[in-house]
Amino acid sequence: MPIKYFAAPEIKKQIDQLTMECEFYHITTQHVFCVRSKGSKAKRTIARIHGLGKIWQGVLNQPPTYTIEVISEIFDKMTPEDKERVLIHELMHIPGSFGGGFRPHKGYVERKNVEMVYKKLQQTRAVKKQKTLFP
Repeated sequence: MPIKYFAAPEIKKQIDQLTMECEFYHITTQHVFCVRSKGSKAKRTIARIHGLGKIWQGVLNQPPTYTIEVISEIFDKMTPEDKERVLIHELMHIPGSFGGGFRPHKGYVERKNVEMVYKKLQQTRAVKKQKTLFP
């Protein structure tokens, strides 16, 4: 069965929120799209990011654009917390230039960085929650 792709508006909403909350100000969210795939044979891949390469940007007269793909068979079974970590990881592949390229993996360092961003996100949310509880 070939891979099939579906719109993922709930993932897009989450990406837009994470971009703002994690202060990824270099990311232009209107040029980040999200899809859910089904039928992938990948065993260890949870999500991946695709960029519109420079040649295609020029030929199509389009700005730098990214698509985040979540692989339904794996991603959908994860906890909400782990899903957020995966999406943060994918967002961290987008370079500061937002030019269509990617920031590479750095193995253990990358996982540690994702965890640092995730913990900061949780702290920020906890502070916001406290502020809204006691006006």
